[in-house]
Amino acid sequence: MSTSISLLIPPILALSFLLFPPISAADFNREFDLTWGQGRAHILDNGQLLTLTLDRTSGSGFQSKNHYLFGKLDMQLKLVPGNSAGTVTAYFLKSGGAAWDEIDYEFLGNLSGQPYTLHTNVFTNGKGDREQQFRLWFDPTADFHTYSILWNPNTIVFSVDGTPIREFKNLEAAGVPFPKSRPMRLYSSLWNADDWATRGGLVKTDWSNAPFAASYRDFRAGEACVWSGGETATFCTPPAATSGWLNQRLDSMNQQKLRWVQSHYMIYNYCTDTKRFPQGPPTECNTAAAH
Repeated sequence: MSTSISLLIPPILALSFLLFPPISAADFNREFDLTWGQGRAHILDNGQLLTLTLDRTSGSGFQSKNHYLFGKLDMQLKLVPGNSAGTVTAYFLKSGGAAWDEIDYEFLGNLSGQPYTLHTNVFTNGKGDREQQFRLWFDPTADFHTYSILWNPNTIVFSVDGTPIREFKNLEAAGVPFPKSRPMRLYSSLWNADDWATRGGLVKTDWSNAPFAASYRDFRAGEACVWSGGETATFCTPPAATSGWLNQRLDSMNQQKLRWVQSHYMIYNYCTDTKRFPQGPPTECNTAAAH
């Protein structure tokens, strides 16, 4: 568990970050609305920092002003430190309507000194049940780390600090629904979920540690297609200068890193849960193209 993930990154990949400078971070005032929490969410430092807090009365949350139909979106988060048991920091893309699509990160808090659980899920047509959970190879409360979503017509990739941890491929040809026609907003929230979040609800939130706080910075959506139409769409034209992500797939090096993370840090995979799926796993788990 102590092996450094950076050992898997070759010099040529590190050089690519120098050849292609990053897109500048967005102003939270321009990109997001504080949607709930009655003053528990704050935008600070001239729009460069956003904080959410949770106390016994309420949590808080925000949402993007824009809808996106495909894109590569990055956000740096620093999670609730110390005894965060019972708390959940959610960061996700979601469409509207009763049959919604969703691409979901949830960070499940834990007792001091115990690791966070990173919970991921993909919903299509209002149905999820595609959970994969991970431990992280660093302390996500000590500093900011980048959590990314690449969503294009071919695949959805979850990445942490540029390292892929999960891929959900478009397998519509095998009968697996894939989110591709419902524009989504980006949402985040900090809330109390001590009925299930930590050890299945056995560990409750210790309110003597409140208020709990999570911080956000360096939101980047320059590689994304902003949608300004209705609830559904069939096509959206991204900025020409950044459209390479639209057809991007994991190359062999990133597939290797994905397998390494999943073999060392994955703690739950719905595809291998035989008690939950006694008749066999869902179709995407059995399809060779998914691996």
